[in-house]
Amino acid sequence: MPEFFADHSADYASYRPRYPEELFEYLVSLGRRRHLAWDCATGNGQAAQTLARHFERVIGSDLSLEQIVEAPPSAVSYLCASAEAAPVSAGAVDLLTVAQAAHWLDFDTFYAEARRVMAPSAVIAVWTYSLLHVSPAVDRVISRLYHQVVGPYWPPGRRWVEDEYRSLPFPFAEEAAPTLAMEVLWDFAELVGYLATWSACRRYAATTGRDPLQPVIGDLKERWGPRETERRIRWQLHLRVGRNS
Repeated sequence: MPEFFADHSADYASYRPRYPEELFEYLVSLGRRRHLAWDCATGNGQAAQTLARHFERVIGSDLSLEQIVEAPPSAVSYLCASAEAAPVSAGAVDLLTVAQAAHWLDFDTFYAEARRVMAPSAVIAVWTYSLLHVSPAVDRVISRLYHQVVGPYWPPGRRWVEDEYRSLPFPFAEEAAPTLAMEVLWDFAELVGYLATWSACRRYAATTGRDPLQPVIGDLKERWGPRETERRIRWQLHLRVGRNS
C-alpha cells in the first residue's frame, strides 16, 4: 500500500528506528549460505543495509519508488517491485526478510512467491514492533493519540500488528525466536517527527485537513519536559522465523 508512505518518504527515513544488530546476527546464524538475501517491502532499506554486511548480495524491493529513492547509498540492489511478483530467480534466496510490512501483503500470493525464490532450507523472517514506551505519563498521551484521535484511520492490516503477529498466517516450520527490542535516545522533536510518520496520522490529515497531533501536543509537551531533554524510547519486537521445506 505505497500511497500511505510515498508522500513522507524522507520523514520515514529520518524518524523510523533502526533494528538491533542482535536481530541480524541471530538470523545469519540460522542460515547455511550467505549468497543472497532479499529484504521484501524494504521501504528505504533500514533492514537491507544491515543485511549487506553479512551477505554477498542483498536485494531490497518495494512497491513505492518514493521510498526506495530515500535509501542511502550502499551495496544493496534496490528494485521497485511487488512482493507478490518479484524479479528474483527461483531457488536463489538464502534469507528472506519482511520488516514491519508483512501485514500489508497478500499472504497467499506472497508466500507462494517466497517459496519459489527461496533455496531449500532457506530462512524467512517477518517482524513487527509494538507501540513505543517512554514513561507512564508520556505513554498515556501517545495511547490517546493512537486509539482515540487517529484510531479510526488505521488501515485494516494494523490488526496484525496489534496482535503482535501471533495470529499472522505463517506457513513455515518455525524456529524459536529471541526476545529483542529497539531503543533510541530522542528529544521531543524527534518523537514528534516519528509520530507524524504513522500511516493513521497521514490519513487523518488527508481526510480532515487537520493536524492529528494538535489534540495531544500540549499534554505531550507537559509530560515530556524541556524539548531538548533526551529520553529513552523502546519498542518491543515480535519476530516469526521459519524455514523453507
